[in-house]
Amino acid sequence: MSAVNAPVSVRPEFTTIDGLSVRFARSGDTGGAGQDALLLSPWPESLYAFEQVWSRLSRSARLTAVDPPGFGRSESRDELRSPRAMGEFVVRLADALGLERPHLVGPDIGTASTLFAAAARPDRFRSVVVGSGAAVVPLQLTGPLKEWVEAPDLEPYRRIDPRRIVDAALSTIDGFTPSDGIRDDYHASYAGDRFVESMRYARAYPAELPVLADLLPGIRTPVRIIAGVRDAVVPSVNAEFLHDRLPDSRLDFIDAGHFCWEERPESYAELVGDWWTRRSDVLDEEKGRT
Repeated sequence: MSAVNAPVSVRPEFTTIDGLSVRFARSGDTGGAGQDALLLSPWPESLYAFEQVWSRLSRSARLTAVDPPGFGRSESRDELRSPRAMGEFVVRLADALGLERPHLVGPDIGTASTLFAAAARPDRFRSVVVGSGAAVVPLQLTGPLKEWVEAPDLEPYRRIDPRRIVDAALSTIDGFTPSDGIRDDYHASYAGDRFVESMRYARAYPAELPVLADLLPGIRTPVRIIAGVRDAVVPSVNAEFLHDRLPDSRLDFIDAGHFCWEERPESYAELVGDWWTRRSDVLDEEKGRT
């Protein structure tokens, strides 16, 4: 099923990219100042995680939200279960969807892959927004995320109903409960072995985040880092680590937990939309001088 049984503004469809079925949703041209934005869904959610910010962000750009391979309802391959490989796929994704130079938004698991993409293709994206994602070397994670990354064996997780894991994550969002339809979509996104297999992506952090750390000082794309100051699984030191090393970055903390895009959607959307406008104005000024 491609849509939830609830009145929502995010309306997904499927396409095939590199032989994989990939789910995405577009906002259409709703006054987005002629610019595009590519949004990567967080874990363990799906592109419906952007439902609360969709209307506000669509006033600033034409939105395309995507479930990255192995997350949400998109298919995957073993070789894509790492941030660096996913970053390479993000570039191909933008190409396949016809996004010439979009803003790129990658909260949570999208933080590392988005920055790998920006490092590999410095002129491919207008700007980047990340946050709520692991970055510090050596790793500084807490709670269940730390356990998922460091567990010596995945087999015990195969015996846990993935719906319990998803519900436990959603229960940490202060003051927000997703609709039954969206919750059902999150459950379906990680049914069977899909959650356990998605864990392999995060378990690549110890090997790949040191590589990313070395690349950060050379990333020329402007980056805004947005994180919840009360994040119980990705401590604020991760956002600060990125800000200290990225040459063109801005750091903003929201009074929220990990899922700040749902817990404080107005604040999150305001910061993202403001960043898009600022970076577009800078690009226009640069074009005017050439």
